[in-house]
Amino acid sequence: MIYNSALDWQNAVQKRVVLFGMSGLGKTHVSNMLRASGDWFHYSIDYRIGTRYMGEFIEDSFKREAMGNPFLRDLLMSDSIKIKSNITFDNLAPLSTYLGKPGRADKGGLSIEEYRRRQAQHHRAEVEALLDTPYFIERARHIYGYDHFVCDSGGSICEVVDPADPNDPVLSCLSQSALMVWIEGSDAHTDELIKRFDRSPKPMCYQASFLDAKWEAYLAQNGVAADDVDPDNFVRWTYAQA
Repeated sequence: MIYNSALDWQNAVQKRVVLFGMSGLGKTHVSNMLRASGDWFHYSIDYRIGTRYMGEFIEDSFKREAMGNPFLRDLLMSDSIKIKSNITFDNLAPLSTYLGKPGRADKGGLSIEEYRRRQAQHHRAEVEALLDTPYFIERARHIYGYDHFVCDSGGSICEVVDPADPNDPVLSCLSQSALMVWIEGSDAHTDELIKRFDRSPKPMCYQASFLDAKWEAYLAQNGVAADDVDPDNFVRWTYAQA
């Protein structure tokens, strides 16, 4: 830890913090509040993933769709239009849409093979984005003049680190650079998040072993083939068990 006590933190000229916890518990909300104060640099892991590490994947998927439309294809092939992702800190839809959901193609689903490939891409991207934290701490200070720094981690950080490993490379990097702050949710929070997800299911990231086990269990319990899975039903069912 870079701060040994609450007093060390309070007296620190440079305050550096990594917020982590489940999606929907307020990491980005707190980060936005700190940024709005004018003294804090806000480093969004999800934004970094969706721009630096997965931006080309996302935009290539847009272009593939456009190439299936003769009108857009002609414009794209003649360099008459540009197709770009408009991802922001508060709108990560381009990233989540690219990640997708497995299941029936007529319901917008991906094959499980393609879904796994995109999950692996995200896993690598999230690790790299988290390891970029020290670089952004220095960048925030030396380029923009911010002494205080908040790393707004993604809700899937738990899928790419091993807290039981004292030498975990990502956690070691983060703990040597900033104060790790866990935003802990209660059972009531979990229930509310499940209800919210049930109303509006979105793509999520999971460890490969967990995803494979849940996929096989869902197929067996529902007696469906891989290409007949309802994408929203699968992600709802999986999220409730994560």
